[in-house]
Amino acid sequence: MPKLVRLYITQVAIGFGIAGAFVAMLLWFNVANLWHLVTHSDKGLLAVVVLWFANGIVFAGVQFAIAVMRMKDDDDDEPRGGHRQRAMVREYMAIPVRVDGRRRPVQRR
Repeated sequence: MPKLVRLYITQVAIGFGIAGAFVAMLLWFNVANLWHLVTHSDKGLLAVVVLWFANGIVFAGVQFAIAVMRMKDDDDDEPRGGHRQRAMVREYMAIPVRVDGRRRPVQRR
């Protein structure tokens, strides 16, 4: 199995495990009276499974993104700067322009 696939499967499993702990804490601390709603409804188990699955997708995606961003590339050890050329310093000087006394008519469109 390729390393990337193995990494993805393990990170998804970790993400769904974290989601399971999160849903368990939601039920344990009775957030928004969720424990009562789940235990007193005939569809309570389905609601918990859907809540776990939806949170599992989110946590698995975040977990995999963190794992990919933390991967180290061995080529990044040495500093890589650009090869800057020295900027040429230019001196700007005023250029005299001769203006005769008559004005040109304004062209209107």
